[in-house]
Amino acid sequence: MLTDRRVAFLVAPEGTEQVELTEPWKAVEEAGGKATLVSTGKDPVQAFHHLDKADTFAVDRVASDTSADDFDALVLPGGVANPDFLRMDKSAVRFVKSFFDQGKPVAVICHGPWTLVEADVVRGRQITSWPSLKTDIRNAGGEWVDAEVVVCESRPATLVSSRKPDDLPAFCKTLVDVFHRA
Repeated sequence: MLTDRRVAFLVAPEGTEQVELTEPWKAVEEAGGKATLVSTGKDPVQAFHHLDKADTFAVDRVASDTSADDFDALVLPGGVANPDFLRMDKSAVRFVKSFFDQGKPVAVICHGPWTLVEADVVRGRQITSWPSLKTDIRNAGGEWVDAEVVVCESRPATLVSSRKPDDLPAFCKTLVDVFHRA
């Protein structure tokens, strides 16, 4: 279904909620896509199970040396610290924005929309997230929706969003479907 589709997963050096990285990654690969881990540095990234350290993952590409031209879609896992680090890194924010500029689909879960707010790509879009981001999303011009998964097909890029790890089955199925249609 995603044969030959290249999907970037952008994460910070630490703070990614592991299951929000590994489950979508698995869904992309099981659908025939090629997943690539992109971060702000070359060192392995430290994932978390909530506040406890989990596994580390090798980085494939560095955001400052990478372009949306190299990919067909983008996934932004959550975790509280992950998007907070990403939104403070200009190359990461530029990388995210370039997917929207090029009309490529993006999927985001949990706290991940903080990076979208920083990239100024939320305005006029319906989106869901962890509930504590509701005010940030509204202040950035987005319409926050409390739903398991939301697909906003605003132009130029389609955005898939989910609230939390419990939503991962629906999130993964939907992102694969959207990435396939793109």
